[in-house]
Amino acid sequence: MSQHQQADKARTVIVVGAGPVGCLAAICLAKMGWNVDIYEARPDLRLPSSKAAAQQRSINLAISSRGITALHAIDPAATARFFQTVIPMCGRMIHDIRGNQQSQQYDKDGQCINSIDRALLNEGLLEEASAIPNIRLFFNHKVLSIDFDNRTMVIRDTNSETEFRKAFYLCIGADGSYSIVRRQLMRVVRMNFQQEYIPHEYIELKMPAGCDEHGQPVFLLDPNHLHIWPRHSFMLIALPNKDKSFTCTLFAPTVELDRLIGCEAILSWFRTYFPDALLLLGEDKLLNDFAKNTRSPLISIKAKPYHYKDRCVILGDSAHSMVPFYGQGLNCGLEDVRVLQALLLQEGVAPCSPPTHLGERELTDTKLFNALSKYTETRHEDLVAICELAMDN
Repeated sequence: MSQHQQADKARTVIVVGAGPVGCLAAICLAKMGWNVDIYEARPDLRLPSSKAAAQQRSINLAISSRGITALHAIDPAATARFFQTVIPMCGRMIHDIRGNQQSQQYDKDGQCINSIDRALLNEGLLEEASAIPNIRLFFNHKVLSIDFDNRTMVIRDTNSETEFRKAFYLCIGADGSYSIVRRQLMRVVRMNFQQEYIPHEYIELKMPAGCDEHGQPVFLLDPNHLHIWPRHSFMLIALPNKDKSFTCTLFAPTVELDRLIGCEAILSWFRTYFPDALLLLGEDKLLNDFAKNTRSPLISIKAKPYHYKDRCVILGDSAHSMVPFYGQGLNCGLEDVRVLQALLLQEGVAPCSPPTHLGERELTDTKLFNALSKYTETRHEDLVAICELAMDN
């Protein structure tokens, strides 16, 4: 390997996954002086074809102080821009089966959580990352294998179906619940790993905006609440959007959803359990959403450790996927980046000089090793707690 190649490797971080957590991690490390390459197996989310697919599977995000603090710590200016697209929700609005509504405030002093479209947040972070000169984005690039000791990975460009080997100094795995980085880590560390599917699935529905007497769009429900229709083993939720619509998510046992075969079965079920919501959703729109939107599973993942030596760390759902009932999954993923940033700064980690030796005998970057070790040690207890709270909730 030439001296130039050694220097390039020593400054390069590869982030696997271009979701919100991966993008925020890339922005964080780029601002610390690293060259960052983001590899994403899916197409660019900003393309019209990708947006249509994303709308079928994404639960809206209720961003809390945990997520806000993380975004602000990494990029205060971008956080201010994102907040132009959020809608504050001061409490839950509980809808009973008779259509009665009860407001339950989140905080006596008026603190709120905020509704934001997950895709809009992801697009915004992609735009921020794209604007930073030392970040490169590669879509339709799938990681196949990783050799952590030699600091290389094999990647397939799915556009051209070609494979190539890429060197890195640090690998960040932010590639979701079915993470290839986590699977590769399991080959080199004694990872304690637990995966649990709950017997529920979710499907996304859309409540359109209404119209006032002047033909202008209006909210059909109070926009400053997270609306919940609790029905024992299943529930419907609705979060407001800037276009005056609501993104609704139905959570129900798989066996319950399996019974909803045919239009009449779906409509009869909604008339029985969600009569007021059905009036707002619209029968034709509801049936269309059921036909086109995919039912998705709900999974909880716990793992330890999150790192390998000074070579790799996993963040977000790749490390701690949780069921969405506590509203903290992505908030925790964003917080992962803030915690990692604090530890890197605390240990004085910076883009380093070319290593003296390459391969398995390469000298350990002690500062980076310490930062990643402390990340696993200090983060694991908190993440297990929030995963269990989400499941209990």
